[in-house]
Amino acid sequence: MNLFELLKAELKALLTNPVVMLTVFGGVVFYSFLYPLPYSHQTPREQTVSVVNLDHSQTSYQLERMVDATPQVRVVQRDSSIEAAKSAFLDGKISGILVIPEHFYKDLLLGKSPTLSYAGDASYFLVYGTIVEGLAQAGGTLAAKTTVSKLIIEGTPIEKAVNQYAPTQLNMKPTFNPRMGYVDYVVPAVFVLILQQTLAMAAGLMGGSQKHGKGYWSQASTLKLVAVRSLVLVGIYYVLSMYYFGASFTFHGINQIAHASELLTMLLPFLLSSCAIGIWLGAILPRRELVTLVVLISSMPLVFSAGFIWPTESIPSVIVWAANLFPSTAGIQGFLALNQMGASWQQAAPHFTQLWIQAVVWLLIAIFTIKNQKKTTNVCPH
Repeated sequence: MNLFELLKAELKALLTNPVVMLTVFGGVVFYSFLYPLPYSHQTPREQTVSVVNLDHSQTSYQLERMVDATPQVRVVQRDSSIEAAKSAFLDGKISGILVIPEHFYKDLLLGKSPTLSYAGDASYFLVYGTIVEGLAQAGGTLAAKTTVSKLIIEGTPIEKAVNQYAPTQLNMKPTFNPRMGYVDYVVPAVFVLILQQTLAMAAGLMGGSQKHGKGYWSQASTLKLVAVRSLVLVGIYYVLSMYYFGASFTFHGINQIAHASELLTMLLPFLLSSCAIGIWLGAILPRRELVTLVVLISSMPLVFSAGFIWPTESIPSVIVWAANLFPSTAGIQGFLALNQMGASWQQAAPHFTQLWIQAVVWLLIAIFTIKNQKKTTNVCPH
């Protein structure tokens, strides 16, 4: 069987396999809209909180109004005790609590620093961060106002008091996420993982469907079969990847800094590695449906160990080492550096080198595994 005949046979096997077609085209396109959908508003707003005001002074009520005016939180109830607010929190009626301590106004007048207590559900880190940000912003604004008023009373000119109420001035400028949104933060990385996982599933499902019986795959040499299968799937995924990095990113308003040639160059070893992993899984697993199961189970560990949710320095070295065996880790770091952070090709080159090493190793493993499979089933290629 020559290469052209093998290429036609592979394309036919792909296009006539509904499971593979659904995985390749349905999965990629479906996830491009489904995954970002819950985060289309970027950051949570108007989170419900309860205020426990133990001071009952005019200034404490002013703080309540300032809290309610922030875009992050909305005061929906006021409780007379921390226990009552805690009960409402546990019942799911509110998402956070602000406790204004007794003698709050008195401590302000005496120049002391009263302690405001915040509480929120930290299991939802976006909600928790939003609540803490809103409450801290209101508290900081009131503290600044009080400090400025005190400086004016002491005789400091108002212009000087406004500019010098704090020893330092904070000027926050988001570098790589100007909208400070969840979509910009997580979607570019997760889309890379989706490309890897769906490609691995497609290659594994094709191989798993051909494990039993004879066909063109048993007539072609192992090297030709792996090469042509990789060519077909990588070619298709080049188009799908351009859809992700192009139209999909544009639709969601995600930064696109890298030149197209840089992305296309980085894609080649990444897609080859992903395809080789799928070919290997299809050869070693006894049933094709197990390919999907294994790939899906691996998705969460891979995304959390890729280094963009937590820094790799905070992840155990064993997990970092295991994560670097898969192309998603180097791919995510490389694509984020190029396309979201504006890194030069020289800065992203280590990830590119790592991906090529993975591509070579995984392809060799896939070829060796397919050869062994043919030997055990007594099928001799010719």
